[in-house]
Amino acid sequence: MEHDEKKRCAIYTRVSRSESQKVDAQEHELREFAERRGWAAYKIYSDEGISGAQESRPALNQLMKDCRGRRVDVVAVWKFDRFARSVKQLVTSLEEFHSLGIDFISLTEQVDTTTPMGTLVFQILGAVAQLERSLIRERTVAGLREARRKGKRLGRPPLNVSPDVVARIKADRMNGAMSFRTLAKKHGVTMWCVQRLVERDFAGT
Repeated sequence: MEHDEKKRCAIYTRVSRSESQKVDAQEHELREFAERRGWAAYKIYSDEGISGAQESRPALNQLMKDCRGRRVDVVAVWKFDRFARSVKQLVTSLEEFHSLGIDFISLTEQVDTTTPMGTLVFQILGAVAQLERSLIRERTVAGLREARRKGKRLGRPPLNVSPDVVARIKADRMNGAMSFRTLAKKHGVTMWCVQRLVERDFAGT
């Protein structure tokens, strides 16, 4: 197989400031893995001295940009926690890779979406994420239902503005294009109050 026919493997490595090791060990193992699979190492993306708690990282951002540009066929990482800061971020990224036709390798966890077992792991992770979203939605609905049962008012608080003030604001809006800030200052109400009044009573006038 010619070099330009090989799968283009993007290698991502990361270590935080608190860790004594360098990214070299991760890079070496991932390069060897790619060579054994007959893949070409497209590029090494390294975030060194950056915490895994940061969702936005320079090298990771560039990696995702190159993936979206279809410059990569496979993404290889040494371990899940080197790549993602949470299960949610991991699953979201894997779903995006899947939609782009890009495979994902986590060397330490032996997850490889180019294999049937790796695909199964991906599906399980997706199911776990969906379960989490469903549980959150269910708890939210249950909380709203309980609040209504107890007679709590839900949604935006009511406007406490006299009819006279409403009429003056409406007149100013009809006579000129005054900003919400100007109207609020002139009539002694908040900008939020003016915006609500405009949305509720003056739309289309």
